[in-house]
Amino acid sequence: MTHSVFIQNPSPLAAQPPSPGGGHQLPRNSGRALEMDWVDEIRINLSAAERRVASLPGRRTVKKEAQAAWLLKAITCIDLTTLNGDDTTERVKRLCAKAKAPVRGDLLERLGFAGRELHTGAVCVYHRFVATAVEALEGSGIPVAAVSTGFPAGLVPHDLKLKEIEASVRDGAEEIDIVITREHVLTGDWRALYAEVRDFRAACGDAHLKTILATGDLKTLRNVAKASMVCMMAGADFIKTSTGKEGVNATLPVTLAMLRMIRVYQERTGYQIGFKPAGGISTAKDVLNYQFLMKEELGRDWLEPDLFRIGASSLLADIERQLEHHVTGHYSAFNRHPVG
Repeated sequence: MTHSVFIQNPSPLAAQPPSPGGGHQLPRNSGRALEMDWVDEIRINLSAAERRVASLPGRRTVKKEAQAAWLLKAITCIDLTTLNGDDTTERVKRLCAKAKAPVRGDLLERLGFAGRELHTGAVCVYHRFVATAVEALEGSGIPVAAVSTGFPAGLVPHDLKLKEIEASVRDGAEEIDIVITREHVLTGDWRALYAEVRDFRAACGDAHLKTILATGDLKTLRNVAKASMVCMMAGADFIKTSTGKEGVNATLPVTLAMLRMIRVYQERTGYQIGFKPAGGISTAKDVLNYQFLMKEELGRDWLEPDLFRIGASSLLADIERQLEHHVTGHYSAFNRHPVG
């Protein structure tokens, strides 16, 4: 029987201001044998997907205290990231300091949040800086995520990819963000994709595996959906949209396709798979739309950092700026809210 997605919209769910929390507390996805029937049956209705996400901004909104609560929750799900060619040890240390104290103390006090724990979901860096970040975050409970497998193109030899994963795990990375070989998707070689990701999962050991699909390179939503399903069957703990380096990165239609695959996988296996949009999410307004879509499609559990992460660098500064506006009534300059 063919499984078609985007047949109808689920009923809107009421927004509940969630409290910060996190950590990997859920049973890990053990993966399963590759089921080609699951892949072959996937169909995507592009126009329905586009209509679904186009309706979101006008249909869902939060204001004032509710918006502040949603933005505080978003902070706990940010993988605070620096992936630049000019990264330095000192920049990574500053980023880690911001991850531990993402909002100014005076703003938290005026929000009634003083004394409560608040930090980002992770800090994401190249392998070169894993040990630096681990040391800077010691005792904070914030995991280090390392991009790996020849990020961002993923075109280095397979054995080197595995060695890079293993090296980052030895240095203390608790999460590994790998990139898949896009050619496997574009040529429909699903068995090769499955085998590749299965090897990555084995190399990760206890570290959580986040598979970056580089959706902007995959051309169609059907390819995105099929790649999502194959990666989950291979044992991915998270599926992630983008490296942030493609011409097109995270979008709401791509997100919808991936969330529907997460839902199908959970229905069939019982495992909850995390989702991480990355690239181009730079404003508080952007992140709210992703949160709303997560809540409507997958439920309240997917607003927590063990199932939802946002790959971002400049987003945190805009969230802090919006929180300052909430408590003061004035917008400050963007450069008054440094990230790292």
